[in-house]
Amino acid sequence: MVQIVLIRAGATDFDEQGRIQGTLDIPLSSAGKDAVARLSEQLRTADLDALYSASCQSAVETAEIIARELGVKAKKIDALKNVDHGLWQGMLVDEVRRKHPKVFRQWQEEPERVCPPEGEMVGEARQRIAQALKKVLKKHKKGKIGIVAPEPLASLIASYLTDTDLAHRWPTVNGHATFQWIVPETEQAVASDTP
Repeated sequence: MVQIVLIRAGATDFDEQGRIQGTLDIPLSSAGKDAVARLSEQLRTADLDALYSASCQSAVETAEIIARELGVKAKKIDALKNVDHGLWQGMLVDEVRRKHPKVFRQWQEEPERVCPPEGEMVGEARQRIAQALKKVLKKHKKGKIGIVAPEPLASLIASYLTDTDLAHRWPTVNGHATFQWIVPETEQAVASDTP
């Protein structure tokens, strides 16, 4: 069976400022690049067969740094896009918390039930992610692969691969330049190309 190392992308300036990034395409910050360089050293013994990244700039840059260190090629998956947070994108998390306390609390506790203004539902994002991951998992039946993604995309990927409730995985604090090993536990992840 395939083993996946889920790698959270390094931090951006927006992350460091406490802003909601969503689908905004922001590069790694200087501190983010440094953290990814340290992370790539930790992953040196991972012995990856392949490395994939989400389509955003921070994930692509993270994957490129890791790929150079590990001597593998990084491949971008266009369908792995972060959750569209609509009009919340670019806003400070504290600003959303202060202006919309009930909605923000529900977004933290039950993210699948909240749609940011002009954004997308988490369920829509999960379906898109599922289709992309099914293709990757169909190609890699065994071995070790890496997937680089920013939050909350990384939490959606982990929830899908482990077949666990998203509320238990939804990030309350963004994690950057970290990784976790996952062995897909769900038949839906590897069974077929249908949703």
